[in-house]
Amino acid sequence: MAAAPSLFYFLLALVTASLFLSVEAGLILEDGYTVTTVIDGHDLNINPYHVLPLPHSSDLVVLNYATGVFYSAAFPTSSKEVVLRPLAGDGKLGFSDGELGSAQFNKPKNFAVDLKGNVYVADKANHAIRKISSSGVTTIAGGYSNKIGNKDGPAQNATFSNDFELVFVAQQCALLVADHGNQLVRQITLKSEDCTTASPASQGLGAAPWWILGLALSCVFGIAVGFAIRPYVLPRLRTGTSQQQPLLVQQDMEALDNQSGERSLDSLLRHQKRSC
Repeated sequence: MAAAPSLFYFLLALVTASLFLSVEAGLILEDGYTVTTVIDGHDLNINPYHVLPLPHSSDLVVLNYATGVFYSAAFPTSSKEVVLRPLAGDGKLGFSDGELGSAQFNKPKNFAVDLKGNVYVADKANHAIRKISSSGVTTIAGGYSNKIGNKDGPAQNATFSNDFELVFVAQQCALLVADHGNQLVRQITLKSEDCTTASPASQGLGAAPWWILGLALSCVFGIAVGFAIRPYVLPRLRTGTSQQQPLLVQQDMEALDNQSGERSLDSLLRHQKRSC
């Protein structure tokens, strides 16, 4: 009888070892990666179900699934305290468009962000796709009938299942909808202004194209050099021979007044200022 338990434990150890060896045989570990927790939902009393970066910004959009509230936060590091700023949602589950702080969502689990920073929400329990922008929250597709379905067409007629996700495709200026409940991939074409980025010259006050800055610097440099060499050039213009210096001045200052060397150089400097 004593041999039976021993045999059982031996077989159990053998099975465990075989499972461990099979996992090791299929695992190829690539070195050089480290995992660090940067947002702890326990400390912030949230369930960070989905997170995406905002374009042209160091901020993140964080979705708290439990309350349907969206937050923005600076990209966190392990040594810096995370500060969440409410973006949209009043913390109550429901269906309400309008102002950011009073809008309501119903169990959203996924969202996408376009190039302008607009957030598109897969509002699953409302069977709708919502949009969060600086002007408020709107519905762009579904939700009107409040029914589950797979109908295409204009926004007010479209229907979705209660299990779908969104992906923003900048090249097509569109949202792709992975409608799991209907086993479909669907497309929503967005407005063209939401798929373009601002030019570098208009991204901030005081910004200017580099070629303008280079032209301005060259003008300033030319004027400065002209004033610097003026004390050395004028005496030579006054005392030089009529066959050497006047000829050079004439070649360099065509269409300028040449009654005297001093007037010619002054005219050149004035011409340089006007060209800048």
